[in-house]
Amino acid sequence: MSNNLFTKPRNSRMSLGEIYFWTCTIKDWKKLLARDKYKQIITDSLKQLVDKGLITLYSFVIMPNHIHLVWRLNKLNGKEMPHASFNKVTAHLIIKDLKENHHKVLPYFQVKEKERQFRIWQRDPLAILMDSKFKVEQKIEYIHLNPLQDKWNLASFPEDYKWSSAKFYETGIDDFNMLTDYRKVF
Repeated sequence: MSNNLFTKPRNSRMSLGEIYFWTCTIKDWKKLLARDKYKQIITDSLKQLVDKGLITLYSFVIMPNHIHLVWRLNKLNGKEMPHASFNKVTAHLIIKDLKENHHKVLPYFQVKEKERQFRIWQRDPLAILMDSKFKVEQKIEYIHLNPLQDKWNLASFPEDYKWSSAKFYETGIDDFNMLTDYRKVF
């Protein structure tokens, strides 16, 4: 995968009913997601979207400063796209925790914007349409190997990293009870 994918201007538009590889990054690449409680907020939010039938989640990884998903957006959450709901809910819960427990960290996420005082997620998520089994498999492999990269070194084997779907694909065990095997679609 080309590294310039993550530095050039991104296309964050997604359509309902399509499968996407999606990357969302913490503002200024801060390693806010190093804390497990914020990873839990993310998995809880994804599970709620799955349970409501708003998304189908095929693969994920939560890294210290970004997340990768392979998912399908199934229907709107009211008038809002599911990824917008996800960003809004997770940001709200993380900001609430920062205010209550980590006030010294909060200024790193302060912004001067009309609609908000704090920003957790960068504005430029990456969305790549997954229109073939090959592309899906390529991105899922990338997702599962991400924690093993030298710069992260978060696990020795993909299935050992808790905050990923790798264990599900290796063992069939879905500890998060929110995943769908992509092979049921392709």
